[in-house]
Amino acid sequence: METRQLTATTGVYLRPQTIGEALKALATMPLTILAGGTDFYAARTGQAITEPVLDITAVPELQGIRDEGAQWRIGATVTWSNIVRADFPAQFRGLQAAARAVGGVQVQNTGTVAGNICNASPAADGIPALMALDARVEVSSLSETRIVPLTEFVLGSRKIARLPSELVTGILIPKRDRAKSSFLKLGHRRYLVISIAMVAAVIEIDTAGVITYAGVAVGSCSAAAKRLSALEQKLLGRQASRGLSALVEAHDLVALTPIDDVRGTGAYRRDAALTLVKRAIEEALHE
Repeated sequence: METRQLTATTGVYLRPQTIGEALKALATMPLTILAGGTDFYAARTGQAITEPVLDITAVPELQGIRDEGAQWRIGATVTWSNIVRADFPAQFRGLQAAARAVGGVQVQNTGTVAGNICNASPAADGIPALMALDARVEVSSLSETRIVPLTEFVLGSRKIARLPSELVTGILIPKRDRAKSSFLKLGHRRYLVISIAMVAAVIEIDTAGVITYAGVAVGSCSAAAKRLSALEQKLLGRQASRGLSALVEAHDLVALTPIDDVRGTGAYRRDAALTLVKRAIEEALHE
């Protein structure tokens, strides 16, 4: 493992070559994990890096996207550009649309899917799309590997269910061969903007045209993105037809807690989210 003391006044830099080396380092001392660095460096502009850093970009087991039969596996260092270029089925069109909305191309080329999750911004573009896909997070330590639903891993703004000794090693997504998806984002401009509200929807339909899975998640309207579980249950068993979004009502979004800020009021966000949910469902049904 590469180890460097950057300067006398800055932290230790570790660059493991295997997952085992990374987990041993995390078991030894508190470390800030570095992957794409798009949030890490932006938060430290003009400052010396004083904390010890674990750079996981040289660990091959954390790279790549794999079809594992019943599920897809996205490695912890897979970038958003990797997601955009991946040969995914229609189930992932919403996630790929979200990937194109993450910053600019430079950020997409270096920023990672796992980093977006672990940074846990309420406005993280990738999280609603992953939640709608029913994603689970693989979290590893020297003693065990845990599989945690993404809805339980992201606890709030900048809060995640990861211990200091643990490393996110992958994101697991159940395969739904007949599913289609969508992602919609509202901001003051189309790109390079923090969202006012965003919605992802994944709908699976059987051969009889009946909805067998529904995942609908909203971001930027709570401390963490939320799935609309009651609405999902309402959609299950319904015939997939145009106009299905008419079933969506304001009380289906009661779990959201939007705030007032410089981008919009809470009331505006809630109203915008309702409109986006309806549009996202229609787009997913007829993608």
